[in-house]
Amino acid sequence: MVAKAGHLPFEPASIDLAASLLSLQDENDIPGMLVQIRRALMPDGLFLGAMAGAGTLAELRESLLAAEAELSGGASPRVLPFADVRDAGALLQRAGFALPVTDVETTTVRYATMFDLMADLRAMGAANTLSGRSRRPQTRAFFARAAQIYAERFSDPDGRIRATFSIIWMSGWAPDASQRKPLRRGSAEVSLAKVLGDRGAG
Repeated sequence: MVAKAGHLPFEPASIDLAASLLSLQDENDIPGMLVQIRRALMPDGLFLGAMAGAGTLAELRESLLAAEAELSGGASPRVLPFADVRDAGALLQRAGFALPVTDVETTTVRYATMFDLMADLRAMGAANTLSGRSRRPQTRAFFARAAQIYAERFSDPDGRIRATFSIIWMSGWAPDASQRKPLRRGSAEVSLAKVLGDRGAG
C-alpha cells in the first residue's frame, strides 16, 4: 500500500505494510496522516516513509525571498516549510508508532541555472502549492534577479549552482504485545562509561 494525500481507503488494522515516498511533506496535517496510517496497520505492521526535510531547497528559498524583498519590499512564501529529523521522530511517537526510527540523507544536485532547477520541480509536480502564497503573477525582472542572486551566493567555481535536498527516512511499527520493550530506566547492570573506558584501555 502506498500512502497518498487524504483519507486512506482501508479498514482499520487491515494491512501489514504501508509505504509513503516523498509525499508526506505536502500534507496539510502530517500528524493526522500518520495516525491514519498507524490505524490502518495490523498489529506489528510496518510503516516505511521518506519525506523532504529541513534544508531542502534552502538556496532557492533564500534567493526568491531576497529578490522579492529587494524589488517589492516584502515577500510571499514560495517554498514549503520542512520538518527536521527530530520533528519526524516526534511525529511518529505522537501518532502511536512503536520502535520509531528516523534518519536523514542530504544530497546536493547541481544545475546550470535556477531556471533549470525550477523546470525539474515543475515536472515533479513540486511547484508552489502553499495556500498563503501571493496570487499576483511575478515579473520576468523578479525571476531574473532571483537567478542572479542564486548564482552569486550558491554557485561553484565552474558556474553551476547547487540545490540541496534533505530526505528524512522513517520507520515505525503498529504496537503489538510481541514486540521488544525498552528496559526500565536505571535497570542496566553494566555502566556505559565502564564499557567505553574498557575499550579505550584496549
